Amino acid sequence: MSRIDDPTHFSPPLFAKRDRDYPKYMRSVFFAVFFSTVVLASCDRPPVPKQLPPDHNALVNSNVKQDQMASSPRAAEAPYELQFIDTMIAHDETAIDAAQLVATRAEHKELKLLAKSIIAARRQEISELRNLREGWFRNADPAINLDLPGMRTGSQAVDLEKLDSLKENQFDLEFVRQMVPLEQGSLTLAKDLLSKDVRTELKPLAQSVIEEQEAEIEQMQGWQTQWAK
Repeated sequence: MSRIDDPTHFSPPLFAKRDRDYPKYMRSVFFAVFFSTVVLASCDRPPVPKQLPPDHNALVNSNVKQDQMASSPRAAEAPYELQFIDTMIAHDETAIDAAQLVATRAEHKELKLLAKSIIAARRQEISELRNLREGWFRNADPAINLDLPGMRTGSQAVDLEKLDSLKENQFDLEFVRQMVPLEQGSLTLAKDLLSKDVRTELKPLAQSVIEEQEAEIEQMQGWQTQWAK
């Protein structure tokens, strides 16, 4: 009698062994799927560039920080318009650096509002200056010139480390003490441009600098008198 015909013989079903091996089987499937996903993801990911392309605007502003701000090599040999553009950009960036400290350090709400206005206005001005530079002096070397009227005195007035160390009313007074001469430097340079025979597109911008920053200076000087009491 064969095992098939023997009713007393019990043969475990084929799936019994498969059930015993099921956990091992599922682990194999899991790892296969996991490593396949990792490999596919690595293939789809673009390679990391070894070196970023140069940003000319970053080169123009490489000396923006007050403690590093200096004239560019041979800046005085560049066209006056290029000197004005690059130097004013650097000057505006310094104002932005100082104004960005106000939100977390100042006591007076009116100063916080003014700082927001300064940041927005200087960023708009920088954008306009960069557009002009791109159209007139694309790929030209940086031409920051602190010997232009008002620039050296204005830039030397800013001490970001000192501002960073102060809070509340002490910060507010120090911010005004630093920002007023910085903006007076901008006024001096803008007025210098208006006195010269330069490209006409720059003159409305210079006039705007004068009008805006004269109002800011007057406002800050009034606050200085009040807050110093």
